[in-house]
Amino acid sequence: MQATFLNPGVFRTELALEAAARIADDLGGFSESWAEVATVFARIEPLTAQSRFGADQTLETVTHRITLRHREGVASGMRFRRHERLFDILTVHDPDESGRYLVCRTKEKGA
Repeated sequence: MQATFLNPGVFRTELALEAAARIADDLGGFSESWAEVATVFARIEPLTAQSRFGADQTLETVTHRITLRHREGVASGMRFRRHERLFDILTVHDPDESGRYLVCRTKEKGA
């Protein structure tokens, strides 16, 4: 497969890459805290927007494809933050196995 080359100008959206940490509480449980591990520049593309009714409320689901330059340590379970918007990372893959880019399928929280 031929390597994909993207114009560097498409990576213009600044995102914070965050990882969750579990913090023990005094009652034997845990709370979740998010910490920024890196700042990256990426391309965000909306993929789907769905609205369904359930439990007496409308549930919105919005997914995005976020493409960034390859970096170690990006994994599902992490998230991206852009100002107040949160994007949970569902999957991460190298689209052409070239080690140049990562493509993350994300679900926007609170959308």
